[in-house]
Amino acid sequence: MTTTRIRKAVFPVAGLGTRFLPATKASPKEMLPVVDKPLIQYAVEEAYEAGIRDMVFVTGRSKRAIEDHFDTAYELENELEQAGKSEMLALVRSIAPADMNCLFVRQPRSLGLGHAVLCAEPLVGQEPFAVLLADDLMVGTTENGIGGPGVMAQMTAAFEKQGRSLLAVQEVPQEHTKRYGIVKGEAAGGPLIRVDQIVEKPAPEVAPSRMGVAGRYVLTPRIFEEIRNQPRGVGGEIQLTDAIARLMQHEAVYAYQYSGKRYDCGSKEGFLEATVELALQHPQVGAQFRAYLQGLAV
Repeated sequence: MTTTRIRKAVFPVAGLGTRFLPATKASPKEMLPVVDKPLIQYAVEEAYEAGIRDMVFVTGRSKRAIEDHFDTAYELENELEQAGKSEMLALVRSIAPADMNCLFVRQPRSLGLGHAVLCAEPLVGQEPFAVLLADDLMVGTTENGIGGPGVMAQMTAAFEKQGRSLLAVQEVPQEHTKRYGIVKGEAAGGPLIRVDQIVEKPAPEVAPSRMGVAGRYVLTPRIFEEIRNQPRGVGGEIQLTDAIARLMQHEAVYAYQYSGKRYDCGSKEGFLEATVELALQHPQVGAQFRAYLQGLAV
């Protein structure tokens, strides 16, 4: 590894989105809108804010809409330009800025998150990279509320100093450990924990801690070798968590306790929470929506 600058982000978007059927029968779950932007766009904007310009999407057969979303829509742009709708035209063009590269690779079989990351290896190469799961909509916060640096911006800044793989973590309720990769380790200064154990979705009674891995990673390229040489794990899938555990045998791995808020948009409850809270903060509809909610009879 010759650089600590993160230039590439991987977005595993090949999942079937079964928890949102029937909405996801023909449409990717990553294209579900929270207020006025699809989930995948929030994740891409977070990576872009962190200085990342190469976006690698690991897609499946039913994910063409994601590629179309980040492509140029000549007909739409022409219609808006002819109609003099300059603000809307600028909005459409801002989805994929001129200095951003979108790269796509297929995951031919649903073999888990680890396998999805491995599919990106030919486009990532031998350099450190970020992984963002669009199901986790994450926003940076300050002491006064939302508006701080994004989670990936925090992590890439930490990686430039540390030079070792980072896993975003948050404390989760004991009964929810079976939903997460759970880490245990020793405090290493500031928001960092040096990981000495990581377990995929342990039962609450055997979980080593309550520190759950959220959907953000910065990984060194050694992870590809570990994924390639590991057996299938929980659910018969190639788990990224297992590869990280193997990576720890060769180099240090750190958990990063981020400043921000995570919405689990892989669940209906989390998706609705994100929709309501981000709608209340929206500059165009926030005030009216707040008034509407306050007027509802409960």
